[in-house]
Amino acid sequence: MTHRIDFQTDPSRYRHWRVEFDGEIANLYMDVDEQGGLFPGYELKLNSYDLGVDIELADVVQRMRFEHPEVKVVVMQSAKDRVFCAGANIRMLGGASHAHKVNFCKFTNETRNTFEAAEADSGQKYIAAVKGACAGGGYELALACNYIILTNDSSSSVALPEVPLLAVLPGTGGLTRVTDKRKVRRDLADVFCSVEEGVKGQRAVDWRLVDEIAPNSKFDEVVQERAREFAAASAKPSGLTGIELTPLDRRFDEGGSVTYSSVEVAIDREGGRATLTITGPSDPAPASVAELQGQGAQAWILRAARELDDAILHLRLNERQIGTLVFKTQGDPTAVLAHEALLLANRDNWLANEILQYWKRVLKRVDMTSRSLVAIVEHGSCFAGPLAELLWAVDRSYMMLDEFEGDNRPLATITLSEGNFGSYPMGNDLTRLQTRFLGTPETVDTLRGHVGEALEAAEAEQLGLVTYAYDDIDWEDEVRIFLEERASFSPDAMTGMEANLRFAGPETMETRIFGRLTAWQNWIFQRPNAVGPDGALQRYGTGVRGDYNMERV
Repeated sequence: MTHRIDFQTDPSRYRHWRVEFDGEIANLYMDVDEQGGLFPGYELKLNSYDLGVDIELADVVQRMRFEHPEVKVVVMQSAKDRVFCAGANIRMLGGASHAHKVNFCKFTNETRNTFEAAEADSGQKYIAAVKGACAGGGYELALACNYIILTNDSSSSVALPEVPLLAVLPGTGGLTRVTDKRKVRRDLADVFCSVEEGVKGQRAVDWRLVDEIAPNSKFDEVVQERAREFAAASAKPSGLTGIELTPLDRRFDEGGSVTYSSVEVAIDREGGRATLTITGPSDPAPASVAELQGQGAQAWILRAARELDDAILHLRLNERQIGTLVFKTQGDPTAVLAHEALLLANRDNWLANEILQYWKRVLKRVDMTSRSLVAIVEHGSCFAGPLAELLWAVDRSYMMLDEFEGDNRPLATITLSEGNFGSYPMGNDLTRLQTRFLGTPETVDTLRGHVGEALEAAEAEQLGLVTYAYDDIDWEDEVRIFLEERASFSPDAMTGMEANLRFAGPETMETRIFGRLTAWQNWIFQRPNAVGPDGALQRYGTGVRGDYNMERV
């Protein structure tokens, strides 16, 4: 990696997207700058995209939720003639390291999931207005929208040509959304994913690949008419005023450690780990949602979520040798609970709802991070409410038991809130507590009786909220041994083991995308048939088919 990838941007810096607001309707135009690639060596032709394009899209979607809550319908469309989107840039994929490809696919999946859920979470419905070729990742952009309208002409089609053209998969959720969301018949999906040219016109509607077709001459009119209809039918309140997502307070030092206003990331390169310390609020919780809105992006509970989100993404893409993430907190747990309580009591307020939904997404991002995750519950910590969720997102947790000599901080505690019982579901649609106690669901009922109690280590361990509790004598050695052992294991074995253990319980479209489809895609991305010197990704565009080893494994 030659330079640090930054996930922070704003509309003044966009090179690939633009938005025009028309009251309750936002028209989102994909207009990729061919020369705007994140790395040298490829051009982003035909609205193809790389990670930089998706970083902007993620920012658009996030600002739509917080800065433009008045919007009820977002129309995603192309600003270029005869092409909607050609998908992920092939030259970029051919030249990128395996790790970059994997992290690129993961981030694009998370971004798709975010705008796909915007209707249910935020009352913002996304329409894909497809004019021209819509292939591969381009169709995956459309699939994640709530409604797809296709131009009915000879040149407009939807396609997932990865298998015949590139020897890889529609891995940003394409295969899963075709079968689970669009509910396309399996044999028709097989045909669709096997033909380079895709499907157009009435057949695309008949096969459930799109919702509606419209003639070229009336296409724009039909799209706007449908947007107005959906906006009129929306239950979302009208006339909401957003808040500005101001730039993060963030500083990097020469060693790579990062300091935010409420999150600190300390890098230990020799130990192969990063310690993320989240500091609880220093100010009282806002007294009302009006005060919360007045604080805007500076409200602790939103600021901490944004900073943790950025830290996780930074570590994922820019610190790939760091194998273990250690989560710590410091502060007053009752203050954390007070800030969360305002949100929980005002779920019907758009901003309180958006902050809760954002914490849900950030915690899912933690779940999906391919690193060993451990929580250290020290004296003076504030694992409460949304921060307590980190205890069950990690692979193991260690808690200080009783007083430690020379440590005058308040005793370590864990405090459950009502939010821990439904506000932050995982990708499997269960809470982290339900997932943790899958074999003993009655434990979750028992825990609900402890909401608001500051649970010290012995009780927290007995209730199953932490893995181990150690006293002053054993603490340092036990934590050190664990961290050293973790750093000695194969990172490949760890990634496979952790990803499988984290997602117990029912399979959903989201767990299929991340757990099954992405795993297969990651494997295929390392196979010579795709990325070898004579593989399909390397030969793409030469007119020569990839040279495949035909052994089935």
